[in-house]
Parts: sequence; structure tokens; C-alpha cells
Amino acid sequence: MSLEGMYMLNNPEYTEEKIHKAIEMLYTGRKNEFHELSQMCLGEKNLNEMSNWKEFILNFCLDVADSFKTWTGQKPPSATSPQKALTLLRQIGNDMTTMNNLVHGLNISYNLAMEFKEIYKRLS
Repeated sequence: MSLEGMYMLNNPEYTEEKIHKAIEMLYTGRKNEFHELSQMCLGEKNLNEMSNWKEFILNFCLDVADSFKTWTGQKPPSATSPQKALTLLRQIGNDMTTMNNLVHGLNISYNLAMEFKEIYKRLS
């Protein structure tokens, strides 16, 4: 699977082989969460057209986790932080009807990112 365009995964701290191992391990236990997020972010039509949808979802999750650091003051905002936040919220909030649903999606994203990082670290 290609990681082209996945800027959170195309980080020097990650290697492609270990990324794929960690994704498969994470997906084994969190299949429902991956599918729920894929429905929120991609929809059924786009999901069927993407061969690297798991990587896309994980990249999104890592983006949410990184943005959370800015939102909580752990990291200073960048010039693009407002646009990034709005893009993430619009992507996950598409067709949401309540704030609780939106926060639920953000929580799933954050938790998947943290679990991926832990699995990746243990593979080292």
C-alpha cells in the first residue's frame, strides 16, 4: 500500500514496513472503529474506491491527535491551525446531527492514534 499523500504517516519517525504491521495489528482489534470512521469521513462509495483506506483513516486519526495538542495548549498554534481544525471538523462532522456524535468521532480518532503509536513503539 502506498503512503503517498499521507503526511502524518510520511514522518521520518515512522518506517513503512512497521506502519503496515502496526495498522494490521490495530485493525484486528479495532475493526469496528475503523469502519465507523471510514463511514464518517469517506462514505461507502469512496471507501470502495480506495485501496489504502486504512492508511487514510489512520492518517486522519494522527492528524486529530496532533491537532488536539494545539487545542489543549501543549503545542503552539501554527499559521494553518485554524484551517486544519475546520477541515478536520468538517470532514468528520459531515451529516452529523448532534455535537455528541461529532465528539464521539473525535474520541475514536484520538484513541486509534494513541493505540497506533503504542503498537508502533512496541514493534521497535
